[in-house]
Amino acid sequence: MQNFIIFLVMFVTIIGPSGVIAAIGYASIRALGRNPSAAPKILQAMIISLVFAEAIAVVALLVLFQLFGRG
Repeated sequence: MQNFIIFLVMFVTIIGPSGVIAAIGYASIRALGRNPSAAPKILQAMIISLVFAEAIAVVALLVLFQLFGRG
């Protein structure tokens, strides 16, 4: 049962930030399509958002491994 819980939490931990990254990509492409001259500002905001989404994913996985780690 514990393996299923670990799998479920890991699945949610990976799907959450992946959805955020997909939403960021979609929104940035739409913004670039509407206003191509604002590309530097859009790129900067996109990179910062991606860094935070990845940081959340890494922290969540580290917490998961700390809680359910064997040894």
